[in-house]
Amino acid sequence: MTGHILITGATGKTGAYAATTLLDQGQHVRALVHRADTRADRLADAGAEIVVADLLDIDAVSAAAAGMDAAYLTYPIAPGLLEATATLLQAAEENDLHAIVNMSQISARRDAVSNAARQHWLAERILDHFSGAVTHIRPTFFAEWLTTFYDPKTAQLRLPFADAHHAPIAAEDQGRVIAAILTDPEPHAGKTYPLYGPVELDHHRIAAAMSRTVGREITYVPIELDEFRAELEQRGMHPHLVQHLVNVAVDYRNGIFSGTDDTVRKITGIDPLTVEAFTERNKQHFEQT
Repeated sequence: MTGHILITGATGKTGAYAATTLLDQGQHVRALVHRADTRADRLADAGAEIVVADLLDIDAVSAAAAGMDAAYLTYPIAPGLLEATATLLQAAEENDLHAIVNMSQISARRDAVSNAARQHWLAERILDHFSGAVTHIRPTFFAEWLTTFYDPKTAQLRLPFADAHHAPIAAEDQGRVIAAILTDPEPHAGKTYPLYGPVELDHHRIAAAMSRTVGREITYVPIELDEFRAELEQRGMHPHLVQHLVNVAVDYRNGIFSGTDDTVRKITGIDPLTVEAFTERNKQHFEQT
């Protein structure tokens, strides 16, 4: 069982949940964050050791890995993933870490059209050279997409997913999986785990489940890829992210994100959140403005 764990991206969605889960278990968590802010302050208040560093800075990352037993690697959909992966791997080897849990994505594959998805596949192959235990997790679309792309003014989800379906997986559930693997990595060494929520739904049924929960009619509006691209660009998203999101929308239509299983329950002993449960926990995002 590990006891000193480095969490990168510790103020992000999965990193924060993994860190707080580990802290609740009495583990020593070193939280690597890109900047000191209120999210880092909350982790510090919960007992985490905060290190402000750039994941592309090998000296800083190696110093953060000193004395650790295991590490969680996550990186945003942004340029730099492969360098960050190599940096963490080198830091882990220099400091004799025993395990790495790597956040990948379900669309990661050699022939992916999305640059980010293809880079995630390459990042997995880089980490496969690690001398310790490495585990890749490949979630389908996060349930948090429902807050990101929901428009409270119109009560609409405008997405280019046609009538395809998936089982949304909450960051909270992923954080528990990450924490469980980090504290007992050997049974998971060399494994790649797709992660799903409990029920596959298309977005019409997702919107209906949300509507029942919040008591407000929420509508899914299917849009075309060009319109989706234009809306992402209007939001000011980086071209790397736009290219990724448009192409994984095609993957979604082609069934790459579909499926469900009991992996979350097997690893954590807890069933993942349904769309209704996630919506209930995040009602403030769906209230009328």
